[in-house]
Amino acid sequence: MSTMVFINLPVSDLARATAFYQALGYPLNPVFSDDTASSIVISDTVYVMLLTHAKFTEFTDKTIAAPDTIEVINSLTAETKEEVHRIVDAAVEAGGAEDRPEMDLGFMFQRSFTDPDGHRWEYVWMDPAAAEDGPQAD
Repeated sequence: MSTMVFINLPVSDLARATAFYQALGYPLNPVFSDDTASSIVISDTVYVMLLTHAKFTEFTDKTIAAPDTIEVINSLTAETKEEVHRIVDAAVEAGGAEDRPEMDLGFMFQRSFTDPDGHRWEYVWMDPAAAEDGPQAD
């Protein structure tokens, strides 16, 4: 079995957050969703678990970070530059905010946004040939 990733995010409005991620083209997995959580399928191995604040606090004794703070940046790859644009444009249209200028290094292209709860996402396309070569030492 491949390693699976579950990104657990506290959200202030579960219906709004669910609609936001569905607007990006990601389906809801109803098997793991209820009135306290929505399971969003990013890929066969990556899921975003949107959790009400009450549900999220069942898993931690720590305070949920305020939306104007950042503790993690979630980065995902896209197959093409066009897919990066599609996702980030959809995020902005659905109520998110593009929070940094796009970065184009030729071999790598990146855009980022925050969702309505302030969670940061970066979408990256890398030239497959450059990715195969890996980082180069000086």
